[in-house]
Amino acid sequence: MKRLGVNIDHVATLRNARGGLHPNPITVAKEAISFGADSITIHLREDRRHIKDIDLKKLSKIKIPLNLEIACNYKMMNIALVNNPKFVCLVPEKRKEVTTEGGLNLIKYYKKIKFIVSKFNNKKIRTSLFINPTLKDISYSKKINADCVEMHTGKISNLIKKKKSYSIELKKIKKCAKYANSLGLEVHAGHGMDYKTTKILSKINEIKEFNIGHFIIGEAISIGLKNVIKKINKSIKK
Repeated sequence: MKRLGVNIDHVATLRNARGGLHPNPITVAKEAISFGADSITIHLREDRRHIKDIDLKKLSKIKIPLNLEIACNYKMMNIALVNNPKFVCLVPEKRKEVTTEGGLNLIKYYKKIKFIVSKFNNKKIRTSLFINPTLKDISYSKKINADCVEMHTGKISNLIKKKKSYSIELKKIKKCAKYANSLGLEVHAGHGMDYKTTKILSKINEIKEFNIGHFIIGEAISIGLKNVIKKINKSIKK
């Protein structure tokens, strides 16, 4: 069965815009799970632009499958180890970017990433690497001893939204998903997805988890969180 992870970062973005307590990311996380989400994703950025440390602390204390996205450095590693989430996804991070712009550079930071992953493996925290859909990155993910890879789906999502040909990118993702699966890596997808993108990518049997945030929270303003989750689950959980 394929799974849906709901990223609630932009609930915190909306809260922070007024500097108050509303809307509450923890309340929304509980609602998302009750509406059919399989896990909750949060990205604790180094600049704390949306999710704050207190959000992580509170979410870590309740019985919700939590996927924590963090930059690949020792400070963030230690924060994750203290809070002990069920899942961790290592992502590249730049202060000036609006959103994550690509996958990790596994070759340049190979030793560092492998060390951090080993620390999470020792605590039995499932670890995922946010990567570009390339065979080389899949191979390095296996060498690093990650449990999963989350393929950056920004390019194919943009092509689909602009009604441009996406067949080459889709073939690349399919090939990478099959290769990762053959190596024993669980395959996830994330970034820029909406109803249409999710429906297309859900046909790839090897992709087991879809992590979607901005679209779900934005769409929820119009039709409600419960309805959005229901519509996406209809595509991926046939």
